[in-house]
Amino acid sequence: METPPRNNAMIRFVRNKYVWVLLFFFIWMIFLDNYSWLDHRTLDNEIEELEDNKSYYKNEIRNDSINIRQLKNPDQVEKYAREKYYMKKDSEDIYIIEYEEDDLKDQ
Repeated sequence: METPPRNNAMIRFVRNKYVWVLLFFFIWMIFLDNYSWLDHRTLDNEIEELEDNKSYYKNEIRNDSINIRQLKNPDQVEKYAREKYYMKKDSEDIYIIEYEEDDLKDQ
């Protein structure tokens, strides 16, 4: 009984020691090595997240610097205190109006 040539070629391919060495090498590099592909992918995702955080904080620093420059002006300090902390002069009354839309956004 002869085996079909296709099966014979497949058996020779599977028995080839170079195929097994390459298969072992790829499995080792993808999963088991200290510098594996999975570890690199995780580290690359962390780096990307940290760079996003870096750009966010740079924008926040820029906005805070602008606010600090504005708060050196006494008129701006008064405006900021009135808007953020609802401060008022003795002769004034303050009415805070809240809309239902604001309540829905908070939930």
